[in-house]
Amino acid sequence: MRKRFQSIHGRLFLIFLFSMLGLLLIVSLVYYQRATEQIRDKVGVIAKKNISQTVGLFELMLKGYDSVTKSLNSNNELMQLLQQKTPAGSPEVSSVNRERQITDILGAIFYSRSDIVGIHVISSQGKVYSFDRSIGSSTRDYKMTDWYAELQKSKGDMRWLGVYPQAPMSGGIDSPVFAFGRQLFELSTMKSVGYVLIETEEDPILSALSNASIGPGSSVVIRDSAGNVIVRTRPEVDGSEAEALPADWPGALKKSEVAVRDRKDALLTAARIGTADWTVIGVTPKRDLKLELKQTQRFLLTVVILLVAAATALATLVSRSFSSPFKRLIQQMKQVELGNFQGRVRVHSYQELNVLVGSFNRMVQQMDNLIEREKLLSISEKNAQLQALQSQVNPHFLFNTLDMIYWLLDERENDRLGRLILALSRIFRYSSDWEEASRAPLRLELEQLRHYLTIIETRLGGRVNTEIEVEERWLGAQVPKMILQPIVENAVKYGLEPLSREGVLRICSEETEDALVIVVEDNGVGMDEETLLRIRQSLEDAAAAPARQEDAAGRRGIGLANVHRRIALMYGEGFGLRIESECERGTKIMVSFPKPAEEGDS
Repeated sequence: MRKRFQSIHGRLFLIFLFSMLGLLLIVSLVYYQRATEQIRDKVGVIAKKNISQTVGLFELMLKGYDSVTKSLNSNNELMQLLQQKTPAGSPEVSSVNRERQITDILGAIFYSRSDIVGIHVISSQGKVYSFDRSIGSSTRDYKMTDWYAELQKSKGDMRWLGVYPQAPMSGGIDSPVFAFGRQLFELSTMKSVGYVLIETEEDPILSALSNASIGPGSSVVIRDSAGNVIVRTRPEVDGSEAEALPADWPGALKKSEVAVRDRKDALLTAARIGTADWTVIGVTPKRDLKLELKQTQRFLLTVVILLVAAATALATLVSRSFSSPFKRLIQQMKQVELGNFQGRVRVHSYQELNVLVGSFNRMVQQMDNLIEREKLLSISEKNAQLQALQSQVNPHFLFNTLDMIYWLLDERENDRLGRLILALSRIFRYSSDWEEASRAPLRLELEQLRHYLTIIETRLGGRVNTEIEVEERWLGAQVPKMILQPIVENAVKYGLEPLSREGVLRICSEETEDALVIVVEDNGVGMDEETLLRIRQSLEDAAAAPARQEDAAGRRGIGLANVHRRIALMYGEGFGLRIESECERGTKIMVSFPKPAEEGDS
């Protein structure tokens, strides 16, 4: 399955299919987002309208309740009856008649509204007069209650006490009621004559609150100025309402102002009831808002399924029309990728593809010709460079040797002359044999070097001692021919000859992780910093510069650059010469080659 989708047909199919599906997804998301925003805006407008209507209903309801209490306070007969005191020793009939007159007045008010549960008047002497739906006239103890303490704070203003789970004053009524009251004053003297408490049914309150609901899961809450819940349309479940209603929201609201808050889990709306200084808060869960999106979702899902099926069929048709000629082209290109530049691609298809195939065939032919030319040029150039470098090895040494033979002949020291001529002969024989290869075992290179050192020691009259300490296991390693002699020649000429004391020349072997290093070290005069930097720079330029390196150091630049360039040509830029030197302390030259794959003398 994986290889199938890696083919041209599979890739084109996936690209075309995913492109169409991507466009479809983007359009669907934009459409759905736009529809969601429109529904949310619509719901927000409806929520504001509903909460405003609910507040208006509450204002009317509370004003009606307020008028009931005002009608009691403005009833002169009631005020006079409440102010009368029963003299001591007066007949019981007089007290009963006064109580009956008061209850008749309360009964008239009671029957004027169908939602009133009970009316209770508490005189300043503590006498309670009640008219309610309870059987009998029993009343609850009120003196230590919160609502009575709240009424005592009244200065004639209305006190909206809220909803109670049972009637606070009427005995035998355990259903929820809405209670409110005020302190009664005799209007002419503004003297307090008692308190009135009215209990009404909760249903009108809940009915008015239900207007603010915009969904089956919506709930409406009324809070007082202190943030306490007066009434709610739905019971609080698992603290979810407390999570949806922050304690500090909506804050201070102006009259007729509606606050809206869109939370993660619910849409909140709030408005202020100015009559009671309450706040009505509507809570609509987001799941209710999504109910209106179901029809849109079903329509969108149907369209998406149809378009996906159409996109799959179209992607299959288009991918097959393109994949056939490309498969043939890819098969031919794989042959070229494997290095076969002789083959040619033969495809006759679309005009653009035919032009591409023709250009590809010409490019392959040109690459084949170019590779062949570069290969021949590289071989010729490398051979020419090696021959040019090898021809520079010994002219100066030959001149010095012949000069020394002349002086020995003059002194007639025939034995020493014979050894010198024999050593020189072997050096010439070794350095002139380049027919088989430009490499030789390290053993032969060291033997040639010993012949050279025989001549040097004779010429300098024993002022130079040489030490060769190369491990036996490296003597079979193949190294470039004639690389140690130019280094030793530079060490003797520029480092040891100027000494007024005995010089020491030491040749040893070292190894690193991937290289064999031959170290040529002397205790000669060394080099100053400027000369050392100049020679190091000449070695860095040797790989790219012409074979002959001219600098102020004269022959030293030619010999060392020659050796470094030959090693770099044979093994790469990672190998060659490295020089360390200090004035009056000597010079150390390290020659590195690739470490043999199998160590030892094979």
